[in-house]
Amino acid sequence: MPEKNAETGAESAAGAETPEPTVRTLDSRSLRGLAHPLRMRLLRALRISGPATASQLAERLGESSGATSYHLRQLAAHGFIEEAPEHGKGRERWWKAAHDGTRLDDSLISDDNPETRGAAEVFRAEIMKIHAQEVSSWLGQSHDWSPAWRSSSDLSDFTLRLTPGQTHELVGKLHELINSYRDLPPAETPEDVETVRFHTHAFPRRAAE
Repeated sequence: MPEKNAETGAESAAGAETPEPTVRTLDSRSLRGLAHPLRMRLLRALRISGPATASQLAERLGESSGATSYHLRQLAAHGFIEEAPEHGKGRERWWKAAHDGTRLDDSLISDDNPETRGAAEVFRAEIMKIHAQEVSSWLGQSHDWSPAWRSSSDLSDFTLRLTPGQTHELVGKLHELINSYRDLPPAETPEDVETVRFHTHAFPRRAAE
């Protein structure tokens, strides 16, 4: 299923049978609870790297543990994360993501409530910021990767003339194709398997632009 205006970080174990990713559709209340740069970064970290504590996340993201603790509690209050007691070995709480991804309904972008519209803009802007940072990091570190990985990476763009319906159909097919690879066993040895991030952007533009 396509995830429009979505941020996902689901990762599957090599060769494991993986169910369809669980995606939460945001409503106005949950959107306002998530639309904060640090909360989105925390949720992304838990989705991609797995369960962690507030202290671990603070060190990883360059934040204070007080800030990460507060925003983790807010994420939990809105149902985006939950405790992971199976990982705990002391007093500190471990947290894990409750879903694989989030989906922003288009109607929230033009909602009657200005707070909701503002939260939608923050959410989308942060997704684009995350994407830009990830691409920038790859470009800066690509020399540390093997030739096989460098040649397998991709930075492409395409210009097509389509209707809204055709664009929606194409985006859906792209998402279905990407998700179909979650269940495939690795083609190489486990040592060759890495976490790979895919970004999809699709938007209309006028000729004058």
